[in-house]
Amino acid sequence: MQKVAIVYDRVNKWGGAERVLLALHEIYPKAPLYTSVYDAKKASWAKVFPRVYTSFLQNVPFAKSNHELFAPLMPLAFFLFDFSKFDLVISVTSEAAKNIRTKGRTLHICYCLTPTRYLWSGYKEYFKKKLLKNITKPIVSIMRFLDKSAADRPNVIVAISGEVQKRIKKYYKRNSVVIHPPVNISKTQKHKDAKYYLLVSRLDFGYKKVDLAISAFNKLGLPLVIVGAGREEKKLKKIAGDSIIFAGRVEEEKLSNYYRNAKALIMPQEEDFGIVSVEAQSYGVPVIAFGRGGATDTVLNKKTGLFFNKQTPASLISAVRIFEKSKFEAKLVRANANRFSKKVFEKRILDLVKKMLN
Repeated sequence: MQKVAIVYDRVNKWGGAERVLLALHEIYPKAPLYTSVYDAKKASWAKVFPRVYTSFLQNVPFAKSNHELFAPLMPLAFFLFDFSKFDLVISVTSEAAKNIRTKGRTLHICYCLTPTRYLWSGYKEYFKKKLLKNITKPIVSIMRFLDKSAADRPNVIVAISGEVQKRIKKYYKRNSVVIHPPVNISKTQKHKDAKYYLLVSRLDFGYKKVDLAISAFNKLGLPLVIVGAGREEKKLKKIAGDSIIFAGRVEEEKLSNYYRNAKALIMPQEEDFGIVSVEAQSYGVPVIAFGRGGATDTVLNKKTGLFFNKQTPASLISAVRIFEKSKFEAKLVRANANRFSKKVFEKRILDLVKKMLN
């Protein structure tokens, strides 16, 4: 019987990556979880694991809630773990978990959410100010070298989308296979008399581009419901017109109701994958998305949604107006979502492990 361990960057929140961990737990229920820091209150979902092992950072003040301050120490935190007793280690990472050491017969599969964003694809966004960029340049250069070296360690790298696969090749110079994250597929359908457009996102002025959607719908005058919360919520509310409603952070059942009553999901950001896109489609709800990144994996243009080509209000407005005159077959939209089910994910992971261990 295989002895398996699962590794993740940090266990202190809930999101798409955490769903991957729970799906892996269902495949390997006896596998412990290794991580840099663990906040049991904010990550109660992790209690299903037989044990959660943490690094030395767990005992450092503020590390659980301010992990970004300890980024230079993260590679060391994972490097110090011992996996010599395991047959298989699966690291799920967008940062440092791939730094683990494995030797001999131990197989290391890295499920890469994206190459470390603040070092590579998101570098310009994270270091906008010239002074900050100049001060941190030597540190970033060292961290890039270490990050690329860490990416050489796994026996195989799995990308969550075609977009991430391209980044892995560009920044790490490695080939990878694509296995999309598991998504909970709805068994219910959207209402035929759907009345509003829907946006589900963390609320900020960054790459999520919520302000872009607000600007577009202010001009369109069409109803838009925004589900989510974030540090920029107050500022976004100030620029929103009367046709825009902020629903805040909602529970799964209420989110399901929002999906069922939506005409279409608006996705103005460029995502690594974009779970909400698949969730919406599982209800038969088409997606109007910026035509780059993960959306090109999850949305079939003009069949299960529409792409707009520029991240501008004008481009989104044009796509919405075309959508208003178009018809989409809910059955086809739902069928597309089934490609990303948990069952498909589990089969592809098991097939990969079997291939690598044989």
